[in-house]
Amino acid sequence: MDRELNGAMRSVSINSAQQNGHNSAVGGGGRDETDRVGVAPGAAALSGAPAATTKLGATSTATSAGKTTAAAATTTNSTHSNSNSSPQQIALLSAAEKTKMVHELCQQLLLTDEQVQELCYRILHELRRGLAKDTHPKANVKCFVTYVQDLPNGNERGKFLALDLGGTNFRVLLIHLQENNDFQMESRIYAIPQHIMIGSGTQLFDHIAECLSNFMSEHNVYKERLPLGFTFSFPLRQLGLTKGLLETWTKGFNCAGVVNEDVVQLLKDAIARRGDVQIDVCAILNDTTGTLMSCAWKNHNCKIGLIVGTGANACYMERVEEAELFEAEDPRKKHVLINTEWGAFGDNGALDFVRTEFDRDIDVHSINPGKQTFEKMISGMYMGELVRLVLVKMTQAGILFNGQDSEVLNTRGLFFTKYVSEIEADEPGNFTNCRLVLEELGLTNASDSDCANVRYICECVSKRAAHLVSAGIATLINKMDEPTVTVGVDGSVYRFHPKFHNLMVEKISQLIKPGITFDLMLSEDGSGRGAALVAAVACREDILNSKK
Repeated sequence: MDRELNGAMRSVSINSAQQNGHNSAVGGGGRDETDRVGVAPGAAALSGAPAATTKLGATSTATSAGKTTAAAATTTNSTHSNSNSSPQQIALLSAAEKTKMVHELCQQLLLTDEQVQELCYRILHELRRGLAKDTHPKANVKCFVTYVQDLPNGNERGKFLALDLGGTNFRVLLIHLQENNDFQMESRIYAIPQHIMIGSGTQLFDHIAECLSNFMSEHNVYKERLPLGFTFSFPLRQLGLTKGLLETWTKGFNCAGVVNEDVVQLLKDAIARRGDVQIDVCAILNDTTGTLMSCAWKNHNCKIGLIVGTGANACYMERVEEAELFEAEDPRKKHVLINTEWGAFGDNGALDFVRTEFDRDIDVHSINPGKQTFEKMISGMYMGELVRLVLVKMTQAGILFNGQDSEVLNTRGLFFTKYVSEIEADEPGNFTNCRLVLEELGLTNASDSDCANVRYICECVSKRAAHLVSAGIATLINKMDEPTVTVGVDGSVYRFHPKFHNLMVEKISQLIKPGITFDLMLSEDGSGRGAALVAAVACREDILNSKK
């Protein structure tokens, strides 16, 4: 197990041709995603969803479908023998019988190879819909153009500001880029009071401008004219590197007069109203773009950015001709960075064949039912709750804890995602962390068998999340079709879960084309340093253009 996940940079180079001999040309030629293929009925049975026929590409063959169906039937028949038993009767079963029941119920959380291949085809189909001008308006995976065409080359120098707005706090950073990939960084976190979060847009941006002014004064750059990169982690429709319209507020914000407005201009106006500092807003970006830029400064092969934290998203460098909504100004630049916003993948039902009763429960009780389907199966905002729902079902059935639950276990949102990481960090046969977590949940009568079953449930949920993300990343790598790709990754789930990195490396290796190598690189402060780097690259290009 990877016990070094808490903090240290990890970079593992993998050659897919040497991994298990199992390769898949996802995103390559030879398949049309409009081929009519039926989804394996076994997959539908396991997930609780009806079997469906789709026009999307599939890899499920009659043989694999038969195997999956047989597996579903075995699970159904085996579980059925206990279906008429009361929780009290089930609680009296042996530990081995209970463990078998846990494993059977968790089958719906395990993705088969055929299902993962099908996911790759569906993700590719949705990416193409988002990139195409005709289908973009109705696409769930929007593939927004970021207007970033240039990545850091290591020669960026100077002082830059970064503003990171994405939650109830925001950060201001001063970053001094120096030679040999060295930098100095100072930052401060500022709170956004509740009344400003739901007040007017003018109030919000005046508050931000005031904090920017105070920060520059405190760090003795008050009289300098500095470039600023603006990380804005809300749904944004970009119209240029320095122009982006807010699509909708999320994360508890509801400031009037901002939706469908250019947030860069609102920030500039607030700075101008003060008139006391000189700031050039050079770029607006989201945290995924910042992650890519931060890693690309040190590793020039970094062409994909990934966030697996409270949310889930990815961006990647796409060929200009594939991005139909992008009007290129410089024919010499062949690529543009695309923000996929793939958290919304599946909002059209494309994920129904692998969704479970627990996923549907999460969605129904979320603040945005029917939205961000992919994200809800992956991100740290929901992973702990998914585990809790499984634990509740098994406890009520008498399989876990002799049927004895607790008020905390039965309360939504109180099984934190950090518990999943802590439980899985226990060495095999050791349940120290697991027992501490269960005690916090008010469950003090857990046997070793209960602890082992709780850990298995956590492993099923986190492994599925890692495999879903891996299907997406492998699809991007295959679509880009470059010999070597580094994926810059950030987010609390990837950073702190003890197995997530290794699970991703193993699964991506199975899915990418032969001959492609990749590595996963932990980002260092993408939303902060990455924002400053976008500004630095923009300034670098402006200087080059002015000399022509």
